Amino acid sequence: MLLRNAGPPLFIPKEVVLLLLYAIIAVVVGFVALVWGADRFVYGAAGLARNLGISRVVVGLTIVAFGTSAPEMLVSGMAAAAGSREMGVGNAVGSNVTNATLVLGAAALAGPLSVHSRLLMREVPVLFVSMALAWWFLWDGDLSRFEGLILFSGLILLIGWISVESRLEQPDAPRAIGADLDDDIPDSLPAARAIGLFLLGLAFLLIGSRVVVWGAVGLARNLGVSELVIGLTLVALGTSLPELAASVAAARRGEPDIAVGNVVGSNIFNLLGVLALPGIIAPGAVDRTVIHRDFPIMAGVTVLLVLMTINRHNRIGRRSGVALIAAFVVYFVMSFWASF
Repeated sequence: MLLRNAGPPLFIPKEVVLLLLYAIIAVVVGFVALVWGADRFVYGAAGLARNLGISRVVVGLTIVAFGTSAPEMLVSGMAAAAGSREMGVGNAVGSNVTNATLVLGAAALAGPLSVHSRLLMREVPVLFVSMALAWWFLWDGDLSRFEGLILFSGLILLIGWISVESRLEQPDAPRAIGADLDDDIPDSLPAARAIGLFLLGLAFLLIGSRVVVWGAVGLARNLGVSELVIGLTLVALGTSLPELAASVAAARRGEPDIAVGNVVGSNIFNLLGVLALPGIIAPGAVDRTVIHRDFPIMAGVTVLLVLMTINRHNRIGRRSGVALIAAFVVYFVMSFWASF
């Protein structure tokens, strides 16, 4: 709240500038640690699991899938543990908006995204059911521990369902959730190196998430905006960087199913896993703004995404990509503007 009470509009006390600078540095350093740590954590854990004889499918749908959502989950969990429940909820919802607009838009600019009909018929309905369940739980303005446990149980059931489906489907059939997981599973990795990478990655994930939360809370307080807004925008953008990099890379390689699958799978994980953590760790009231404004926006951009794919080519072209990125910019600016 310091900027609002700083006096004349053109004057910002030196102390406030320093606090903002420290907070920004903390957020940036924290995000770098999160991304780097998630990569090492996944590679080390996957290598260790393979050494123990666990199948690639199980490793991919558990360790690697968790690793891709680790930044969102750890930041939301740390935020809730630190008393910033709103930031955790905002991170889950804001990450979904970012994925469906900025991430897919950037991927579409890198290469037109063809969407397989099986994706629309199978994983997208799961995404909408997850949204409906989460919205129902939040509608009364409260997220209880029981509701958080139900959401997390849904994530476990989803992983089990995908595991069964993966064994039954054809090898060349496209999958949305976990479509690119094999790339992160080493064929062989010495046990000592696997354990070292796992522990190193875990340490960076824990430290990075704590530093991000500290910096984000500092930004909220010194900019005079709510922690919910910071979670919906800056934190959501930062924790979506792995999805952004993976989807753009997949589009450039000519693998549009993987690019779209990253977003669909990540959004389901965010609703069932990331949103569950604030309820489990710090149950309580939720700002109704996220229910009446941000959740409908998240549902709206998801519907827009589906409508963009319903054409004779079943694909998202570069013009649609520009529109999605523009939608993200509008949402980002609107969220900050409405908080002042």
